[in-house]
Amino acid sequence: MKQFWITFFGSIVGVIVGSVLTVILGIFLIGGLIGMAVEGARTETALPQTAMVLELDLRNGRLDSPSRSPFGFAEPLSVVDVVRTLEQAESDTRVAGIFIRANEFGMSPGVAEELRGAIAEFRNAGKFVVTHAQGFEGTSVTGYFAVSGSDEIWLQDTASFTPAGLASEVMFLGGLFERFGAVPQFEQFHEFKNAANTYTQSGFTEAHREATLSYMGSIYDTAVARIASDRDVSEDALRGIFEDAPHTAEEAQTFGLIDRLGHVIEAREATLARAGGQGSFINIERYAEQAAPAWNNGPIIALIEGQGAIVTGDAPVGAFGGEEQIGGDFMSENILAAADDPSVRAIVIRVDSPGGSAIASDQVWHAVNRAREAGKPVIVSMASMAASGGYYLAAPADYVLAHETTLTGSIGVLGGKIVLDGTFDRVGLNAETVSVGGEYATAFSASEEWSESQRAAYRSQMADIYDDFTQRVADGRDLPLERVLEIARGRVWTGAQALDLGLVDEIGGLRDAVDAARQFAGIDPDQAIRLRRFPTQQTPLEAFQQMFGVSADTAQTAARLNALMELPEVRAALEARAAADQPGIQMRSNASLPN
Repeated sequence: MKQFWITFFGSIVGVIVGSVLTVILGIFLIGGLIGMAVEGARTETALPQTAMVLELDLRNGRLDSPSRSPFGFAEPLSVVDVVRTLEQAESDTRVAGIFIRANEFGMSPGVAEELRGAIAEFRNAGKFVVTHAQGFEGTSVTGYFAVSGSDEIWLQDTASFTPAGLASEVMFLGGLFERFGAVPQFEQFHEFKNAANTYTQSGFTEAHREATLSYMGSIYDTAVARIASDRDVSEDALRGIFEDAPHTAEEAQTFGLIDRLGHVIEAREATLARAGGQGSFINIERYAEQAAPAWNNGPIIALIEGQGAIVTGDAPVGAFGGEEQIGGDFMSENILAAADDPSVRAIVIRVDSPGGSAIASDQVWHAVNRAREAGKPVIVSMASMAASGGYYLAAPADYVLAHETTLTGSIGVLGGKIVLDGTFDRVGLNAETVSVGGEYATAFSASEEWSESQRAAYRSQMADIYDDFTQRVADGRDLPLERVLEIARGRVWTGAQALDLGLVDEIGGLRDAVDAARQFAGIDPDQAIRLRRFPTQQTPLEAFQQMFGVSADTAQTAARLNALMELPEVRAALEARAAADQPGIQMRSNASLPN
């Protein structure tokens, strides 16, 4: 009877709590819809017909491609869409220029390089670019690198100019695991495939340090060369300025790296004066929504985007704090859909990924090959990173472009587990494994270490995948296998280095990739084209309906998950778990983008 009443009242409490959570979620959704409606009402006002100055705020991070999350409407315009919007504005006679709020602390080198290229094209079209920074306070050169080609760079006179170079911090957990009795067991092909080092080592190995310093040095050299060209200073002088940081705003102006000193309001006033005094500022997000390009019946080039770790399946839509992912099913199905569409002349695949599942990477690789067999040229545009599995799926493409600062390569595989039996012992927890069948049935048990035969079998499995990976690169890039084996071994390269090695075909961004697709498809350079996303981008409401349906139970669960996922300890634990316990053999790079 006692248990009955406990169950009875527990059920009542559960219903009440669930109802409250449902109401809270409903309020959240209604508030979001109201906010969207207000924003929509605001943007319904027609754009001015003359002297618009676009506003672009780089102080917050941006995804490379639009989020698939139903909550993605809150995200700033993606890097891809910023590039496309600026390209459209180049021919818009109403747009006089752009006013940029600079990033103060640094960003991904690949993002900085893509934006710098878009700014250069915008200026070449006869539009002006004015940038204001409330300080370049971080030590990274990338925030300045993104805007160094502006017509005018303003700096608040009380701020500092501190770009000094690039830095990357790697956390090694080997000593921590040892202290708590955990045993990381990993196999990797080969010495430069250092993602496992985070768990097995307490510091840099010689190979890990060599590769990291090499790609960081390459990125730094690129940034110095491009900034020096933009600001008309010698590379040696610029290196000296960076290496002698920090500097005052006045010193930065003396060096020629800053044009004018003043507050943002003064920069805005000067920008409007430059537009003729009668202009108005228009947020780039608003412009992108309302200034849709004129329809044309030109040939179609498909744009398929993937960002984040590569996983099997569709990859759930990023929400509740989750990261964007590339689902093997989702991406390969869209590539095949574009290949089967008779109106599509070529396919551009945009990749921003450190890699992931070997199986899912191979699935996308196969789809790329099927598209080519169907007669559709496939062009890959690498963003900040297209490493390991991200490079695997790019290898068979007709043409591959990367930024000079893109991190790519990492041709190798790794996998393993962390044995926690010793850790359990220290807290009085006992986990025992029972099994039937062969010895390999317990290979992935977290409570017992590999036997010699299990390790050998696992390593043999990885060796087969490594052989497939390197052969696919050799075939796709038309390189001798012996050469691929020399430059593989899991090593990360920058796009500049990869070009010299034959791993990519050209240094360039998204617009260059579209131009390449046009050429491969035999489309006249002056003919208008249509760049069509596969799949078509969903509205927030469509994405929400796809994620949640209309079930009240699902809404209750979503509310609980949302609250749970916001806890910092839960987020940290999930990230560590996801990294250390990925099922299957991985084609993943943990090369950190320097900052």
